[in-house]
Amino acid sequence: MASLVIGAIFLFFLLVVFVSGMLQGRSLVVPVGEKVGILEVRGIIVDAQRVIEQIVDYREANTVKAVVLRIDSPGGGVGPSQEIYSELKRLAAEKPLIVSMGSVAASGGYYLAVAGEHLFANPGTITGSIGVIMSFPDYQGIMSKLGIKTEVVKSGRFKDIGSSTRDLTAADRELLQGMIDDVHAQFVAAISAGRDIPIDRLQPFVDGRILSGRQALAAGLIDELGTLSDAVRHAGQLVGLGDDPKVVYPEPEEQSILERLIQGAASRYLGVSLKPQISAGPQYLWNGY
Repeated sequence: MASLVIGAIFLFFLLVVFVSGMLQGRSLVVPVGEKVGILEVRGIIVDAQRVIEQIVDYREANTVKAVVLRIDSPGGGVGPSQEIYSELKRLAAEKPLIVSMGSVAASGGYYLAVAGEHLFANPGTITGSIGVIMSFPDYQGIMSKLGIKTEVVKSGRFKDIGSSTRDLTAADRELLQGMIDDVHAQFVAAISAGRDIPIDRLQPFVDGRILSGRQALAAGLIDELGTLSDAVRHAGQLVGLGDDPKVVYPEPEEQSILERLIQGAASRYLGVSLKPQISAGPQYLWNGY
């Protein structure tokens, strides 16, 4: 009798998970059968930890035979973009990694894309923007009007580089430009290696300009025009799972009971969402793709 009860509970659990997956348009997230994993990178890239954990999970999962990287990102910080790119390369060395670009996969978003072996984009996808930027606000005018000034004591002439209370010197600009050029060269080298395009042939497209998906195809920066479904189909065919493979998404990020209660109350009574919003971070010394 006890075994029948346990079996019924297990079947009920499977049914709940199945219906939930159907309602969300996603597959049954149960480690049964071979699947294509969907990895999503959305918004500004400011923190690599969560995405890297998902990449590692897919790399180690025996049931995940290929991965489709779905990108909807305008780019972000250099460091996290490079960390995610490195982990994607490790994944691609073990399993097919197919890329699907959504509305935008530019700058750091495109940096991640070139880790894949076959890149899809929509004809109107915004991509490219292959460049590096660093910007500093200048508060000197408003501080002068308010009668505010600063005094700085520093250990070296570059310690307050990028300060919002003084102009950049010629030496400051030379140092910063050298760093920007070096990081840009790293970006271009990654594209050259990933797309198998000599650096001299890339030069017309690495000046920060944006491209449509169709323009990127003509330039050799992507492989094919197509949707997420096309990318999944391609991945399934590569690993022998057919034209309509089962797909799996990463487990949603866990919330504490208190966070769920607050979120539910806010949604029910205030009509607002309290989900964390991604921020681009400080607007000073912003070094990003």
